[in-house]
Amino acid sequence: MFTGLIESIGTVERMAGGTLVVATPFAGELATGESVAVNGVCLTAVSSNATQFSAELSPETLRATSLGALKTGSRVNLERAVRADSRLGGHFVLGHVDTTAPVTKWEPQGEHWWLELQLPKAIESWVVEKGSIAVDGISLTIANLGSNSLAIQIVPHTRSHTNLSDRKPGDLVNLEADIIGKYSARLRSLA
Repeated sequence: MFTGLIESIGTVERMAGGTLVVATPFAGELATGESVAVNGVCLTAVSSNATQFSAELSPETLRATSLGALKTGSRVNLERAVRADSRLGGHFVLGHVDTTAPVTKWEPQGEHWWLELQLPKAIESWVVEKGSIAVDGISLTIANLGSNSLAIQIVPHTRSHTNLSDRKPGDLVNLEADIIGKYSARLRSLA
């Protein structure tokens, strides 16, 4: 489990077939089998050294997320799994991406930024205005919810400490709706 508070920005060293190699300062601290979220996708470190780790991507992960579009040099958001003795900032993020969505608007508003995404039908019943959502693994608050869009106000710290500064309209991002919303919707459908 993760919190959506990005720990580091890594750089893709290699993406070949189903193997992803990422350079990051904390690679030497990762043990084989440890979970790490890459752009919000929970992956298993299958090997690591002092400067990089590798993970295997299943065909389903490549289909359901934006990781298949990564190229050498792409910057990725990274977060190691939360420890039981850690503070839980952000919100509960499982690293199980629900869907992807294109960026429809990414524009400055003074020192802040306005991020607008197309709202996929698959998650529309799971999201609420002022609720939490993970975008490429970043715990964010939905500022505005339209009939086919969701928008988020991005503060300067988040823009400068994540890979959001690389985004532009048309880019696909990974979305994970808040787990509480998903369970609530499921319970309502069974009632």
